[in-house]
Amino acid sequence: MARYFDVHPQDPQPRSVRQVVDILREGGLIAYPTDSCFALGAMLGNADAKDRIVRIRHLDDKHHFTIVCHDFSQLGQLVQLDNATFRAIKAATPGSYTFIVPATAEVPRRLLQPKKRTVGVRIVDHPVACAILEELGEPMLSSTLLMPGEEEPMVDGWAIKEALDHQIDAVIDSGECGTEPTTVVDFSAGYPQVTRVGAGDPSRFE
Repeated sequence: MARYFDVHPQDPQPRSVRQVVDILREGGLIAYPTDSCFALGAMLGNADAKDRIVRIRHLDDKHHFTIVCHDFSQLGQLVQLDNATFRAIKAATPGSYTFIVPATAEVPRRLLQPKKRTVGVRIVDHPVACAILEELGEPMLSSTLLMPGEEEPMVDGWAIKEALDHQIDAVIDSGECGTEPTTVVDFSAGYPQVTRVGAGDPSRFE
């Protein structure tokens, strides 16, 4: 049964944040708010949680998993960026964007897109997500909480708990955080291609 945490959207309670991070470190899978919508999150090295996300969302092997970072220094250790890509991503973060870029050896192979060896990365801009990442001290595996057959992500914490009570380990609820996933920008070809229009303004990459 998933634990439910009711946290303040701007000033999350440190005790709750520590308890959430303990769940992550013990191998848990959480539902948490971001600056675009709710997402599922786990430790990068947690292979079981990755498989659980695949089962919950009915994902195929073409899906790009996302690594959520607290800051640009964390992101820089995970991906290979040329100068132009670095500047473009730096100018748009933190924010509601996911960037598809070539990964470094620091990223577990099971998280890579098999053919391109790429991964999605983002720097989140939500006080609760930032507090979790800061306490955790490392990036987190993440995937939009979009259920199979649905067009919009789940938005209500209690509804998430009810639907996924026996499939995840915690729900962190700070109120509604939006219904649009991130805007996805693919840099794998060496230039930006907007492959999904979402919460982030796509015009800066078009």
